[in-house]
Amino acid sequence: MEKHIILFDGECNFCSFWVKFVIKRDKKDLFRFASLQSEIGEKLLKKYQLAGDLDSVVFISGNEVFTKSTASFQILKALGGIISIFYYLIFIPAIIRDFFYDVMAKYRYSLFGSKTCEIPQNKNYAHKFL
Repeated sequence: MEKHIILFDGECNFCSFWVKFVIKRDKKDLFRFASLQSEIGEKLLKKYQLAGDLDSVVFISGNEVFTKSTASFQILKALGGIISIFYYLIFIPAIIRDFFYDVMAKYRYSLFGSKTCEIPQNKNYAHKFL
């Protein structure tokens, strides 16, 4: 089975929290991760013609690529279980969803701080990172 790829800001504490959130709920081992700042992250951004200074989570599933709030909802859907019920918020127009996403992205460092993500060095999770 092909793995879903999540690209995240590897210097954002809030983003690291969400990576841990997904890892803990990924019972079927569906997801692989890479930071946007990593070599593989930069290669994937280039491959899918996404801006180098992207302020968004990126979700790659097969040949489909999602960003911002749509990526977040697609991740929840792929996780399955009760949490996937939040996927249906996708029916809110993207312009509204992404407005709130962009506000959170803009202030994430000041609200949650920043440091290099240490999750890939955890031997229990190392296989999940590209």
